[in-house]
Amino acid sequence: MLKMAWLSQLKIKLFSYSSKGLQCKQRLSQLALWLFVGLFASTASAATLPKEQYSTHTLATKLNSPWSMVKLPNGTWLITERNGHVVIVKNNKQSRVNLNLESLYVAGQGGLLDIVLSPNFNATKEVIFTYAQGDASANRLVVAKATFNGTDFSKPHVIYKVATDKNTPQHYAGRALILPDNTLLVSTGDGFDFREQAQVITSQLGKLLRINLDGTTPKDNPFINHKNLNAHAVYSLGHRNPQGLVYDYDTHQIVSHEHGPAGGDELNYLTTGTNYGWPVITYGKDYSQARISPFTEYKGMQKPSVNWTPSIAPSGMAYYGFKHTVFPSLQKHVLITTLVDKKLYSVDLANGEFTQSHVFPKAAGRLRDVFITDKGNVAVLTDGKEAKLMLMTSN
Repeated sequence: MLKMAWLSQLKIKLFSYSSKGLQCKQRLSQLALWLFVGLFASTASAATLPKEQYSTHTLATKLNSPWSMVKLPNGTWLITERNGHVVIVKNNKQSRVNLNLESLYVAGQGGLLDIVLSPNFNATKEVIFTYAQGDASANRLVVAKATFNGTDFSKPHVIYKVATDKNTPQHYAGRALILPDNTLLVSTGDGFDFREQAQVITSQLGKLLRINLDGTTPKDNPFINHKNLNAHAVYSLGHRNPQGLVYDYDTHQIVSHEHGPAGGDELNYLTTGTNYGWPVITYGKDYSQARISPFTEYKGMQKPSVNWTPSIAPSGMAYYGFKHTVFPSLQKHVLITTLVDKKLYSVDLANGEFTQSHVFPKAAGRLRDVFITDKGNVAVLTDGKEAKLMLMTSN
């Protein structure tokens, strides 16, 4: 692992989102909350969304640094906490179980992260997790599977390890998405101190990886013929810290968002084999306000569809499509939780203008994730040591 000389002078501990790095983002946001550059020229729309009346319900409380959640077909909610626990919410009661994850690394932004259901969950009861594994000297993102019996989990077994170790507790990314072909897309961060690795095809830092559900590599991945095995799982490259990942089933496109540094948060449409530019192209600056790159565009690199500067610190994301009918005014929007702006935003994907609105104002504070139920209700997970899970339902 090679550190860039101009980056290794910075102290990693300053840039956890719970410490001074986040405070830098907050100060920038306070200076010019709605200054957008690049392709994102519009501010929050004047129309209030959703247009439909709604009620807010609290489903779970006293959550300890939760990261993601999923609703089971029988109505049970599973919520991950970074310390390796899953909170089970069933019949208005909540319980907490320890997953006993192998070599779980809880530090900085590391720990237990995402949770998704296997596409054949009804038959197998399999649940997929992402988490940080290792120690301070060598750690990585891994993907694990376990079965859920309604009250507890089998011991998770790791099906995939990101091949490139790092010695920082930052930028794991860690978002997982089941694609229509039943392959799994997983985002990996650049490790903060290794951002040049996002442009190195043989490094698995700063990438989107595509794997089969058994951990093997699909034969139609874009770099499957590369002589280095590490490149075989790479779906796209040039990412910083992607934590939003959804499938727009109406237009059959993959949409992601990722954290920039001080500014330069992005929303992208993902396509196979594409280079999204980090750190060669960016609208953001370093936390010290030093310029990272002179380029906001470069040949062979894809510019973002949306750029947020100053940073909003996007966390979770969900797609509200035409099959969801509870809030028709939100159809063809992605809903995005934010850690710095402390709001839930919608971005309209329908006409290419990416109009943004502040939605469900009762969902306030540091927001970690968002989930849309089969009925079209919207669940929002807050962040921190005393977090909660809320559900917005139409009146």
